[in-house]
Amino acid sequence: MMIAILVGILLGISLLLYMVREAFLNKIVHHEFAFSEFPATFGKVTIFFISDIHRRVIADKVIEEVKGKADIVIIGGDLTEKGVPFDRVKENLKKLKQLAPVYFVWGNNDYETDYRKLDATFLDYGIKVLDNTAVTFESKSGDKLSVLGIDDINQKRDRLDLALSDAESKSFKILASHYPDIKNKLMPDHKINLVLSGHTHGGQIHILGYSPYKKGRVEKIGNTTVLISNGYGTTGVPLRLGAPAECHLITLIHDSSIKNNN
Repeated sequence: MMIAILVGILLGISLLLYMVREAFLNKIVHHEFAFSEFPATFGKVTIFFISDIHRRVIADKVIEEVKGKADIVIIGGDLTEKGVPFDRVKENLKKLKQLAPVYFVWGNNDYETDYRKLDATFLDYGIKVLDNTAVTFESKSGDKLSVLGIDDINQKRDRLDLALSDAESKSFKILASHYPDIKNKLMPDHKINLVLSGHTHGGQIHILGYSPYKKGRVEKIGNTTVLISNGYGTTGVPLRLGAPAECHLITLIHDSSIKNNN
């Protein structure tokens, strides 16, 4: 009986340590997405996408691995939450600024903080907030790529129509939204090519394979590719099971690049 209890305790401790390890991984998932609509004149564009940082400090290991590889950085919301010191937020922003220009969309937990102070911090650090707005890049040949961002869906602050009107109509469009549910609001005539989202933490803890949310994944909805991240941090408890912490290095190319290499 005593041996069975000791074995049970050891298994419980081992599981707990494994869950802590999954919660604090510094895994960078690499993606290469090819689109016929992507302007070949851009060559390739690489995005570092990180969402749901919450209470974590971004590891130097992540920054060193991504440095020199990203053209832009997108923070997919929940950079912080209630109770996180602003010095920690600033430290994370300083690290991300080392990589490339940084763009941010609001998440529900960001609004739990002094969000006006957070907004002022973004201004101080030169972080562009995409709150129902867009930014457009142009190649030397005049082709355009737009990054759109919407405000928090949970508080009904989102105005996809405004973000779309701010983007170049004939550009290749990337939409950043904290909530993956934005995919239900997309219409074919929006011509959104790629959606980057988080929020669900991939379910964070899967017990016997079950969780309220599916694990992070890439979906194809019509002509739109949707990336849903497990996120980098945790909420509630600093534990994960079956949905390890992750961030993403995403390379976009024209599909002819793949054909030419085959």
